[in-house]
Amino acid sequence: MFRVCFPLVNARVGNEREPTEALRCTCDAEDELVRRATDGDIDAFEALVARHQRAATRLAAVIAGPSDADDIAQEAFVKAYRALDRFRPGAPFSPWLLGIVANEARNHRRASGRRTKLALRAQPSLDTDLSPEDAAISADRRRMLLDALDELSERDRLVLGCRFLLGLSEAETAAALDCPPGTVKSRTARALDRLRERLEHTEATLDV
Repeated sequence: MFRVCFPLVNARVGNEREPTEALRCTCDAEDELVRRATDGDIDAFEALVARHQRAATRLAAVIAGPSDADDIAQEAFVKAYRALDRFRPGAPFSPWLLGIVANEARNHRRASGRRTKLALRAQPSLDTDLSPEDAAISADRRRMLLDALDELSERDRLVLGCRFLLGLSEAETAAALDCPPGTVKSRTARALDRLRERLEHTEATLDV
């Protein structure tokens, strides 16, 4: 059986701000940023943007494609800021925010009327000891995996993209896809089965 190993991916879309060490804060510190932002502290909200911008842009790219991901993420941040008074204090901020990003991306995708392909690209192998031949094989397998993901249904692509390529938790994925965590778990299992079948079929075809 083909073993599905998701590669590290470099999904940068447009310009992204890397959070500084000071912004890699604890949950308590993030709660404080949310509280301050709710009270109108723009600097606190900008710190939240810097902390979550990469995940937001990647999620937008997975759902709506890379060309408009930056704009979608920025619009989602604006809507999140305006909706801060409806955020439940003490609740996890990331799932709430990513739900807004996902809604914005889905609306954009429906308005554009196009089916998006998974727009993530695998990073080169971090193993510098690989021979040129092994590195080429590794790149081929990454490309095969992403091609197989693109052939899945949108529902399968999104749940696998969120869970494994974006590294979102089940709770974050549930918020992003607007479904219960239990549904995420079952969808993920079924999607992985279908992905394995496609990969095994591709390998069998190449071996002929």
